[in-house]
Order: sequence, then structure tokens, then C-alpha cells
Amino acid sequence: MGKNPFSFRRTISRRKNNRRAMEMMPLTSPEAVSPTADAVPSDTVVAGFGGGAGSVAAAGKGKKKAGGVRLWMRFDRNGQSELIEWDKSAVIKRVAIPARDLRILGPVFSQSSNILAREKAMVVNLEFIKAVVSAEEVLLLDPLRQEVLPFVDQLRRQVSCKSSSPRAGLNDVQDNEGHSPTSGQCATGPEHVEGVQHELPFEFQVLEIALEVVCSFLDSSVGDLEKDAYPILDELARDVSTKNLERVRSLKSNLTRLLARVQKVRDEIEHLLDDNEDMAHLYLTRKMIQNQQSELLLGAATSNSIIPVTHHLRRLSSYKSGSFVSNNADYDDVEDLEMLLEAYFMQLDGTRNKILSVREYIDDTEDYVNIQLDNQRNELIQLQLTLTIASFAITLETLVAGIFGMNIPCTLYNVQGIFDYVVWGTTTCCSLIFILIFGYARWKKLLGS
Repeated sequence: MGKNPFSFRRTISRRKNNRRAMEMMPLTSPEAVSPTADAVPSDTVVAGFGGGAGSVAAAGKGKKKAGGVRLWMRFDRNGQSELIEWDKSAVIKRVAIPARDLRILGPVFSQSSNILAREKAMVVNLEFIKAVVSAEEVLLLDPLRQEVLPFVDQLRRQVSCKSSSPRAGLNDVQDNEGHSPTSGQCATGPEHVEGVQHELPFEFQVLEIALEVVCSFLDSSVGDLEKDAYPILDELARDVSTKNLERVRSLKSNLTRLLARVQKVRDEIEHLLDDNEDMAHLYLTRKMIQNQQSELLLGAATSNSIIPVTHHLRRLSSYKSGSFVSNNADYDDVEDLEMLLEAYFMQLDGTRNKILSVREYIDDTEDYVNIQLDNQRNELIQLQLTLTIASFAITLETLVAGIFGMNIPCTLYNVQGIFDYVVWGTTTCCSLIFILIFGYARWKKLLGS
């Protein structure tokens, strides 16, 4: 190989030259290296959400996107939204969640339902709604899907309406769960807080809208299934045919899948209701306020200026029963979230009961069909028994005819008119035997009336 003109020496020299050239190139940003439209960066703002799907379609006309880049919608608590293309690393860096939580939002777990609480975010995977919610914003995956659009519209409508009132951010008066007073009812002291109606934190508003959209979707699916189920089952009860049986089989399969979907969401809510600690971890706004207060207290301790900071803390977060600095017992207060989850748990339980009622109706129809088939089977057995009795009687007469048909000399052959007597006598005897056996079967209730 060393003397062969097609040796590897030239290839090795070319690699060395290329490596030297790359080392001599100046360091530039990723945008400067690939400024063309072919490469899609990991953090690309596609368009504001108000621009519609046309901008996204125009952006999708380029070449294939980089691996792992997916379409997200960022929606903050002030009602501002935009469509962004992010990869996993960008999402993890922004919301500070483990990489395994993003796998829950992937296609592998598309049929599962999860509500996970993390330090600074909440991972929501409910049917077709896949989002990462923080105290300040929500990142929604695949916002242009047909099923997700109602959730996006309702989120924009509700949050934009609540953010239209003047708001000063975290310096406004808020309670221990991150609640803020309604528009025009901002209080300035703890004595006015008890008369103020508080709203849910931002993360619970998003969770409430997600549960409402999912529950409404499942309830409408059950309603459509009910409309199709009862006519099909009534038709099967009237006419047991292969076509009707196939329709009922398809209906039962759809019912089983829908029941499993409802059961998964219901079980996830029930799991949260059974654990107050998990519900307390979902209070992201409250945890954010606690972290800010801890930082302010730490800064005040180092600068020896406790009085001004305490006054600022009271403006930062106002409680129903006093300042958070003097009372930490409200951390375990999960009444608002518990009431929210219980409401949708009862709604899902009602949807589940509807599915179970349809299943019971299917079972009743199947029992009725089986009774019909059993009745027809019994009628066939009775007919078979009747024919068997008749065959036995006819066989006796055939036996007599076979005996006289033998070539054996007999004096009865010489009697004039013996044939008519034998035939009619044998037929009468066989008929009497048939009547006796048939009457015995009726007496034993082997044959119906």
C-alpha cells in the first residue's frame, strides 16, 4: 500500500490543511456563520400571535427545520403573545425544568395526562393541551392545532380582559396566594383586604382554562357518542344482523377509548386532591413572592435597613390576615386550588357516569340480544325433538314393512286382504306411539306450548 499511487497520504495532508484553515478563522456568532434562511436557529420568533397562521406558513416554506425545534406560543400575564420556534435546550433554559419533563410533552406520552409541579414552573399535559406554565408566562406547544385553538382564544380573551385594568406589577397589593384585587378595588392596607374579592393567580387561570377546554371537549365527545349509540343499539335490538353487530363493536371500542381518556384526567386531578403538598407546590406566584422577599430580607440584613424593606414587603404582598413576614402558616393554604380542582373533578365524574350509562345500555342490549338468540335456539331444539319423535314412529312402521319384505315363506301371504289390515294397523300403532311420546315430552315441559 505504501508504494501504491492511490495511498492515503494526500487525504491526510488535506485534512491537516483544512484543520489549520478552520483554526485561523475568526470566532463569530451562529447568525454570522449561517445567515441564510436555510438554517433555523434554536430561538426564532416566527410572528406575533395576532399575525395569524400565514406568517408561520411562510416560514415553513423553507427547508427542513433543525432537529428538535418545535413551534411554541409564549403568552405572558399581560396578554402579550408571540409564536416562537424553540428547541429543548432553549425551553429548559427559560423555564428551568428537567429534560425529562419535556419528554412528557412529546408524542410518546400523547395519550397520558399529567400536572407536574416544579420549582419555577408547572408542566401541564392534558389531552391535546401541552404547556409549561410559570408565574409570569405560559409556553404552549403546537398552538396552531385545531383542538388547541379554542384554548388559545379563551386564554387571550380572559387574560387580556383581566390585564386591561391598571397594574403595577408585583408592587400592587396581592394576597398570600398571589391574588390581586379586581379592577377598581385595590386596597392599601390589611384592614381593607377582607372585603376585596381576590382573583386566582396567573398559573391557576391557565390551569382553569385548560381544564375547562379539556372537560368541554370530552363532554361534547361523549354527547356525540350518545347520539350515535342509542339508535344503533335500538336497531340491533330489532334486527340482529352482521352489519348491526359490526356497528356496535365499533361503538364499544370508541366508548372504551373515550372512557380511558376521561379516566386519566380524572385520576390525575384526584391524585392532586389527595396530596396537599403537591397542591402547595403548584402555587408558583406565591413561591416567587417568597423568593423575592427572601432576597429583600437578605439584602436588608446586609445593609442594616430593616424598616424601609419591611414597608416595601407589605406593599409587595398583602395577606388576608397580615404580612407574610410575620406569618408563614398560609403556605399550606390550598383552598382555592382545591375548590378549582374539585369543580372539574365533579364535571369529569359526571362525564364518566354518562359513559358508564351508555356502557350499561350496551350491556343491556347485548343481554336482550342473547335472550333472543337463546329463545330461537330453544325453538330449534324443540323442533328437532319433535322431528326425532316423528322419525322414531315412522322407523317402527318401516321395521314392520322390512319384516314382511323378507323372502321367507309365511301363511299370511295367502290371506285375502291382509295387506290393508297390516298397513293401517301399523300406521295406527305408530301414530299412537308418536302421540304418547309427544305428550310425555309436553308433560315433562321439554316442549313449549
